[in-house]
Amino acid sequence: MILRVTFLVGGIAVIAGCAEPPPPRSVQEFLDNPIVLEAALVRCSRDRAETRYDAECVNAREANRIVTAKEVAERRAEFEAQSERKRQALRRERQAAAEARRRAAEAEKLREEAAYLAQFGELRPDDGQGSEQPDTGNVPTAVIPEPARNLDEIREELKRRNEE
Repeated sequence: MILRVTFLVGGIAVIAGCAEPPPPRSVQEFLDNPIVLEAALVRCSRDRAETRYDAECVNAREANRIVTAKEVAERRAEFEAQSERKRQALRRERQAAAEARRRAAEAEKLREEAAYLAQFGELRPDDGQGSEQPDTGNVPTAVIPEPARNLDEIREELKRRNEE
């Protein structure tokens, strides 16, 4: 009985010793399973001199380079998208500021024109905004005399003003 058990254990040991090691995992297998990749990288980083040319470690390092390159590309694309959003926001802000400056200049021009016309007692022309109230702010406070009809009347008016 002991002899049989000894032969059985010895036979199993011989069969196990003759079995071929499993083939090394490919780069694609590591890319498909990140947990296996991490485990292989940990195993390979323990003794770099011994595992330097091990096929599985070489494949694990290559898969790690591919994963890292993908992450860098994704991060770069995200930063580019964020940068483009910021550029668009800045562009919209500048356009809004330019539009506000243009409107302010236009309003200032209209105000100056109304002030100029008010000197002559004229009301500002209708700007098309449909204001129902009359514009009384441009009516001059000074009385503008009627135009003289002839040269003699003008001379008499000047004499009268000089005497006062």
